[in-house]
Formats: sequence, C-alpha cells, structure tokens
Amino acid sequence: MPQFRLSQAADLLGVSDDTVRRWVAQKLLVADADGAGRQVIDGAEIAAFARERASSGSGGGRVSARNRIRGIVTEVQKDGLMAQVEVTAGRFRLTSLMSRDAAEEMGLQPGVAATVVVKATNAIIETESAG
Repeated sequence: MPQFRLSQAADLLGVSDDTVRRWVAQKLLVADADGAGRQVIDGAEIAAFARERASSGSGGGRVSARNRIRGIVTEVQKDGLMAQVEVTAGRFRLTSLMSRDAAEEMGLQPGVAATVVVKATNAIIETESAG
C-alpha cells in the first residue's frame, strides 16, 4: 500500500499541512516513520478517513448526488437566457451552465459561498504515475 508524506496527505484531503499534523496529534490519523525518518500515512488510512469525512458532512435534505463540493463563486457570465457560473473550491475550478433566471434568483455573483452538486453517469479517474 502506498504511503504519503503529511504534505501529500494534506493535498489529497484538501486541507493544510498543519491540519493533518493536528489530526495526527489528536489520533484521528496514524502516522509512521518511513525509511528516511519522515512521517507518512498509509494510503488506505487516508482513504478511510476521507470517506468518513465525506459521509458525515452532508447538507440538509436528501439528494441522490453524493458529490458536494463547497467553494466560492468567482465569475458569473450572463448572455441571453443562459448564465455560466464558475465556482472555485481550493485549487479546483468548476463551471455550471444554468438559466439566467436561476442564477439571478439564487443571487449568484462573485464572492457568494456556494456548493456545487455533481451527478454524473460517467467519470474519468486519473492517477499520478509511480516514481
């Protein structure tokens, strides 16, 4: 099983290095030393922790879409009947196309906190090459 340094674990979990160190100190995550003496966390442990965090952070009502990504609106472009809304969540940008009326009714404008809910029938997963 791959092991990840604390900074890598932080990147995978979408938090700061300090947050991961705090979780290790609180024994929410278990870190071991690798051959070079650096603290590392087992990949399976990170995956279980991420899954637990994701399932405990639900919104209010029930929705069949499980992918809820919290971020901030960074751009809204309106043209005719449609609006293109960009939300930035960490280092990721997500774009949604919706009716202009919906964007206006929701008060979407740069600086508004928003949650992007993704429901897809097809997802592509990419991994980094080992090495």
